[in-house]
Amino acid sequence: MNDWPELGTSVELIVKTWSGEGSYTGISLPSPEPNLVTIKLNNGYNISFPKSYVKSFKILSNVSDKVELDEDKQIQDESLSLVYLIHTGGTIASKVDYKTGAVSATFEPNDLLNSIPEIKEIARIKVLKLGNMWSDDLRPRHWNKMLEASEKAFSDGAKGVVITHGTDTLHLSAAAMAYGWSGGGQRPPGRIVLTGSQRSPDRGSSDAAENIIASVMWAANGPPVSGHRDTSVVILHAESSDGKCAVLPGCASRKYHSSRRDSFKSINQDPLAYITIDNKEIMIKMSDFEPFEARFETSTPFLFDESIKIAEFISGPHLQPSLVESAVKLNFDALLFHGTGLGHLPIANPEEDSIENTKLKIILEDYCNNGGIAVVVAQAIKGPVNLDVYSKGRQQQKIGIIGHKSLCPPGSALVKLHYLLSQGKGREVVSNGWEENLVGENPSFTLD
Repeated sequence: MNDWPELGTSVELIVKTWSGEGSYTGISLPSPEPNLVTIKLNNGYNISFPKSYVKSFKILSNVSDKVELDEDKQIQDESLSLVYLIHTGGTIASKVDYKTGAVSATFEPNDLLNSIPEIKEIARIKVLKLGNMWSDDLRPRHWNKMLEASEKAFSDGAKGVVITHGTDTLHLSAAAMAYGWSGGGQRPPGRIVLTGSQRSPDRGSSDAAENIIASVMWAANGPPVSGHRDTSVVILHAESSDGKCAVLPGCASRKYHSSRRDSFKSINQDPLAYITIDNKEIMIKMSDFEPFEARFETSTPFLFDESIKIAEFISGPHLQPSLVESAVKLNFDALLFHGTGLGHLPIANPEEDSIENTKLKIILEDYCNNGGIAVVVAQAIKGPVNLDVYSKGRQQQKIGIIGHKSLCPPGSALVKLHYLLSQGKGREVVSNGWEENLVGENPSFTLD
């Protein structure tokens, strides 16, 4: 098939498979493998066939009428808002290796643009590639790279940025964008969206296209940023089916399902909005909530101290005092505990048969008395840390463990702790900051 038409050409394929012969009409797209042909169907889905299955094809549009898909060559509508697509990797930037069946992060940013040409009708797009990384490999240094990339985009006149990201740690990077831009009481010059997908773009069931379309729509045409819950937002499918995406506060979201397309939820607060996609009609519907007064605009984000080290522990029957003691001896800057229930740790020994609980209590007492920073968050998906209800919690407060009354989700809490430690490594800085509602992570608290 050396005469396969150029990208963006409207074609009709006659394909013969094991199930019979069929006709498919769409726009020619880049293919994930040399032996495949790929088109975007009229319903928005991409579909690929082995070249050997294609019995014939017919060009439906003249070459002069085809859509130019290369980002460096395409003619863009200058009347539209400029949106930067900042590419980090993840499933949204991956494709299936049809030899092994595994998914690899090999899609390039222009591959995304080429496969979703509809977004050029929403905004002018510029692409900035930071890498092709799985999100579980990202470190705080990559948060800083995203902050710096968004700063570059806004200085270039962008109204918004869309960061394509793996979903596994997307909520952490979204929180980092929120604290980095607004932790000190400011707001960024434009909108910041983080999006990803649960299925790679070359799969028929991919959620990538609608997630990107909705994200570009919000970045280009969303409401002005106040700097409270909306500094950064997470936009992904709101339901398992197509047609609706949720706009979630970047400071208070998390992935709650490993494989569903509607894998993200907002925690301890409602979504900011929903975006519906019905063919070419895209609409933003804001949720009902009291609007916040806009903070003052800043052009420069705060960057995280990349030397900070935080040790995380899960409270439970296997939380050993030796593990905590090791982190203390290795001079970690803080200890973060994911507590059970309302935020509890195994530090009581009522039956006198669990000496490790007593040891853990002594280690934490000595650590906090010497200025150490220990913070507890709730393992439960929703609800506050409340150390007043049980005597165990009151004992933890007496020891000096920080976290009482916080509604900040665990992922956002990790980033908040890193942000506060980057301000200054003293216990007082963290203790005071933990009680504040820096970016909307603590909805029960309000700043003056």
